[in-house]
Parts: sequence; structure tokens; C-alpha cells
Amino acid sequence: MAATPARSATALETWEWGRRTYVMGIINVTPDSFSGDGLAEQLDAVVEKARAMVEAGADLIDVGGESTRPGHTPVPAEEELRRVIPAIQALAQAIPVPISIDTSKAIVAEAALEAGASIINDVRGLQGDPDMAPLAARAGVPVIIMHDRKIESADRLIPDIVRELARRIEHALSAGIAWERIVIDPGFGFGKTPDLNLLLLRRLRELTVLGRPILVGTSRKSMIGQVLGTPPEDRLEGTAATVALAIANGADIVRVHDVPQIVRVVRMTDAVVRGRW
Repeated sequence: MAATPARSATALETWEWGRRTYVMGIINVTPDSFSGDGLAEQLDAVVEKARAMVEAGADLIDVGGESTRPGHTPVPAEEELRRVIPAIQALAQAIPVPISIDTSKAIVAEAALEAGASIINDVRGLQGDPDMAPLAARAGVPVIIMHDRKIESADRLIPDIVRELARRIEHALSAGIAWERIVIDPGFGFGKTPDLNLLLLRRLRELTVLGRPILVGTSRKSMIGQVLGTPPEDRLEGTAATVALAIANGADIVRVHDVPQIVRVVRMTDAVVRGRW
């Protein structure tokens, strides 16, 4: 794999963690997104949607070209590249906020960084591709490390997540990724039943023991559908509730589909929780 030149610090490294909550807007360039918002082959729509998210208050935009919903069909790297690279190139010219690439493949991450992304968001937590951690270290970019292991019982939920994320953080550090460039994601919906997801939200603050900013992605997830009995496109209120509770329990970044509405939820919750508006 070719060397990727080191990049200057992105916003994530200069953000003041704990002072306010940051909002990550989701751009899916897939034909099979679980939430029905995929924009495959629609470059103009991608740019328009991202611009609207930034105008509404998004602090960064996350671009993904492979669905990770339960039962998804894996996408070859060539197809993932075909989907995400034109989108990232266009967004890098169109929006002033950082762009993250949502992938578990190092070859896709490398091309995305060259195209204008500056953050790697890996749902496999640097475990799916042995080249991912060395790439991130070499590129000097932040990484979002997610937990995706199956949890068997409620009493093991927090201990297992903390242990596994600590192991993944150590893996990142050993590869040369700087401590201040690591963000953790407990992986709502990945290897966890709806009941365990709800318990994780209640106990989220216990993950602050790891000492890194926490990203929470509950937007439109099945845990909301299980409670409200609504399809993905009708889970705004449920998402808003989980976002507010996540912030109250220690979240630093929330990853969402409905940016305008959730930005207002974040600002109101920050006013209460952090005394900032």
C-alpha cells in the first residue's frame, strides 16, 4: 500500500471536549441503506444534502458506501470506491467542515483521504483490515473506533465493551495513532439486542473510564423501532430522545440522519446538561 502523506490536524483534535456536543451528519451513497436515505449515483443530491446539513449546524459529515445493517450484502472494495470517492471529492470542494469515511477497508480509507476526507470511521474498530491502523497512523488522521462484538448478557455489557474498546485503543496506540486522535463508539445495534442497547444508553457514562470522546449512533436504529413500532423513516422523536439521553450520559458526538431537528435537540440538551447555549 502506498504511503499517505501526513495531514494537518483536523477539527476533532482542536475541539473542546465537554464544552458542547458535536453533530455528525450521515451521507449514505448506497442503494440499500437501512434508513431508506441512500443516495447512490446521485452526486448532486449528495452535495445538496451535505450543504443543507452544514447550514443546519452539522460539525462534520460522514460518508459511507457499504450498508452495515443486519443481513447486509458485503460490497467489494472496487464498488465501495466507485460509490464514495466521487462523493468525497465533490464534498471536499463544497463544504467547510471535516469529512469522515465510514469504512472498514484500508484501501477505501486511503483513497478517501486522498480525495479529501480527514477522519476514518471504522465500524470494525481497526480489526477488520490489518492495514487500517498503520494507514491511520501514517496519515496522521483521527479514528473512530467502534465496538462490534456480540454481547451475551446484561451483566457483561459494560465490562465487555470497556475491555474490548480498551484493547482496540491499545492496538491503535501500538500502531502509532496518537491518543488525542482516538474517538470511541460503543456500537449501538452491533452485536446487541434492543434491550441491551437501551441498557447501554442508560449506562453510557461508565465508558468515560476509557478517557476518550464518545460518539453515539442511535439515529433511526431498530432499538427505537422496537419501542415505538415505527419504520426507520418515522423514528425522529425516538432518535431525539436517545440523543438527549446520550448527551446527559456523556456523549460528545452524535451521528444522525435528521440534522436540522437534532441540532435543536442538541442545543437544548447542552443548555441543560452543560449550561451552554
